[in-house]
Amino acid sequence: MRGAWAGTATAVAALLGAVAAAPASTPAPGWTAGAAGAGGTGGAAQGRPYVYLEGAAGSVLQDTLSVSNPGARPLTVRLDGQGAPLAFAARTVTVPARTRADVPFAVTVTADTPPGDHRGTVTVTADGRAVRVPVHLRVSGPILAALTVENVRLDASGTLRYTLVNRGSTVLVPRLSVRAEGAFGTVLDRPSRALALTLRPGERATRTEPWPDPPALDAVAVHVRATAPGATAAEARAERVFVSTGAAVAGAGALLTVVAAAAATLRRRRDRATEETEIPVGQPQLVDVTAGADR
Repeated sequence: MRGAWAGTATAVAALLGAVAAAPASTPAPGWTAGAAGAGGTGGAAQGRPYVYLEGAAGSVLQDTLSVSNPGARPLTVRLDGQGAPLAFAARTVTVPARTRADVPFAVTVTADTPPGDHRGTVTVTADGRAVRVPVHLRVSGPILAALTVENVRLDASGTLRYTLVNRGSTVLVPRLSVRAEGAFGTVLDRPSRALALTLRPGERATRTEPWPDPPALDAVAVHVRATAPGATAAEARAERVFVSTGAAVAGAGALLTVVAAAAATLRRRRDRATEETEIPVGQPQLVDVTAGADR
């Protein structure tokens, strides 16, 4: 595909004639860039706010980017793509004064691209200014929203670390809730809230959750629950025993009592979690598949 595009590099900027010059008394606006309007018409590059492409894995999808130069001198722009396999006939295009250039480009959807929504950006740079045009790519196929919480850890300072993984085929915007249970009840309860995070298919993000005032003496099981539209809620947990120096000095007897209660609590939690995840397995059964058949 690169070879085919390289062969058209000399013809990339199909200049579509001069647009009417602005009156001398009116300052000309700055140059603009955007997805070409329907049918490639329109003097300014404001036809569509973003590029939208849809196709199957293994296909090559094409569109056009418009760069308008209303100024009195030629404008040289550079084109770059990010987040999607974008290919341009030429990376650098010179647009004459008071002219619009329509520049074709292509997105190669590899055979292993998962179905769902993918994002990219075309960046047009000139005269120290950059214009970014979003590229929305939808790959046809079954859509699966799947989110997991992994590697949950709670350190001695109370900082919670966890990893969110997008296991599906569509972009996810997750929400998170955190609850911590101590030996004698709930010690932390943070309701579900939106995260400033967007996960593309296959993407993972490791994050931290501060807990400024963890207990001085307790056995804690922290539960992390992540949700996203269309996905089944994902949950994971981590355990830790907090024993501060001050609490230990305060009384060895109280410390032993709390540690014993903590150990019993953690043991019950593990047993309960094991019981909930066990799947009973019965004995094989033989079924007469000829029952009811004519003999």
